[in-house]
Amino acid sequence: MGKSAKMTLAQVKKMAGPEVEQLLSEVTEAINAAPAGAVIAASEEPVRDAMERFRKRVYELGLQLRADAAKAAFPPSGRCDGPTPPVQGG
Repeated sequence: MGKSAKMTLAQVKKMAGPEVEQLLSEVTEAINAAPAGAVIAASEEPVRDAMERFRKRVYELGLQLRADAAKAAFPPSGRCDGPTPPVQGG
């Protein structure tokens, strides 16, 4: 059984950067929009929803990176990177 291709932390960070920014923006907005005296009650659900969207999206990105790494580990079909076998005859 061969070793599977893997993604790197740097790749995940790069791909998830915009998702992190979006999450932090949503959390900031939800907390700032909550009225004084009800910050937790008014912001908890929007923050939880934002975290759920973030979790799903980053997981999808990770799966895509893993699939891309696996594709990159194999040469395109019809291509031979090894030595060409000698031709018999003539």
